[in-house]
Amino acid sequence: MTQAARLKVLLTNPIHPVQQARLAETVDVVVAPDVSHQTIARLIADCDGIMVRSHLAADVFEHAQKMKYVVRHGVGLDMIPLQAAADKGIVVANLPGSNTQAVVEYVLAAMFAVSRGLVATDSTLRAQGWAVAKPMSNHRLEVAGSTCGIVGWGSIGRRLAEILNAIGVNVLGLTRRPETLPAGVKAVDKSTLLKTSDWLVLACPHTPQTHHLIDAAALAQVRPNACLINVARGPVVDTPAIIAALREHRLANAVLDVHEPAILSGDEAIFDVPNTLLTPHLAGITATSLTAMSHWAVDTMLALIKGERPSNVVKN
Repeated sequence: MTQAARLKVLLTNPIHPVQQARLAETVDVVVAPDVSHQTIARLIADCDGIMVRSHLAADVFEHAQKMKYVVRHGVGLDMIPLQAAADKGIVVANLPGSNTQAVVEYVLAAMFAVSRGLVATDSTLRAQGWAVAKPMSNHRLEVAGSTCGIVGWGSIGRRLAEILNAIGVNVLGLTRRPETLPAGVKAVDKSTLLKTSDWLVLACPHTPQTHHLIDAAALAQVRPNACLINVARGPVVDTPAIIAALREHRLANAVLDVHEPAILSGDEAIFDVPNTLLTPHLAGITATSLTAMSHWAVDTMLALIKGERPSNVVKN
C-alpha cells in the first residue's frame, strides 16, 4: 500500500526551535529564507498550510494551489489578506492575547525610561562624567500621579490600565463603547484625551477609522510635555507630523515600535529626530512570549490538520 504523502507547512520566519521540531514530526516544514513576495509566492505553491510572522502580499493565495490552513503566529490579522483567504475557503486562525504581557511590559519600560531620562543620562555619564550626569535627574517627574490616555481596549489596553492604576497613574480611555471600559478608567473624547494626557499610548488595530489617528491636527492639541508610545501599527500615526511636532518641541518624546513603512531602512527622517526611542516591532517578542506563541501556533496547525476547529479560528 502506498503511504500517503505528508502535508507541507511553510513558515514565513523561524519559530521556537522546540516547537518547530514538534511540527516537523507530523508535516514537512519549509522555512522561507527571506520574506520577499517572490520567495513566499514560490514556496507557497505546493504547501498545505502557512504560519505567518511577516506581512503577506494581497495576492499571495493566487500562488497557492493546495493551501488550506493559515495560522498567524501572533495576534494582528492585518498581515493576512483575509478576504482572499475566505474566497478560497482557507481557514485562518490567530493567537489572541498571546503576547499581551510582553507588549504591556514594553510600554511600562518605555514610560519609566522616558520619565527618568535613562538613555540621555547614560550617554552623558559616559561622555561628560559623573558631575554632569547626576543633576539630570533633578527635574524628572515620577510616573505615579501622571495621566495616561490609552487608545485601544483589547487585552493590551486593559492589562496596561490595570497596572497603571495600581501604581497611581490616572488612566483615560478613548473608545466608541465607553460602557465597556474597566473600573478605574475614565472615558473621554479624543480632544480631552489629547489635551490632558502626559502619556498617549496607541494599542489599537489599524483600520480606516484609525489611519493617521494622530495627525497634525491631533498633535496641535497635545501637551508639550507629552510622550507618544505607539505599539499599534505604524500608519495609526502620521510620521511627518510626529517629526514636525518633536522638532518644534510641541511633543516631548515619542517611543515607536511600529512604523510606516513597516520595515525601516535606516535612511528615514525619523532617525534624525531628537527625543525618539525606536525599536523594530519587537514589543510583543520576548523569549517567554515566543515560546508560548510557537507552542499555541503548532497546537493550532496540528488541530486544523486533524480536521478540528479550535476556538481561535477567525470568523470570516
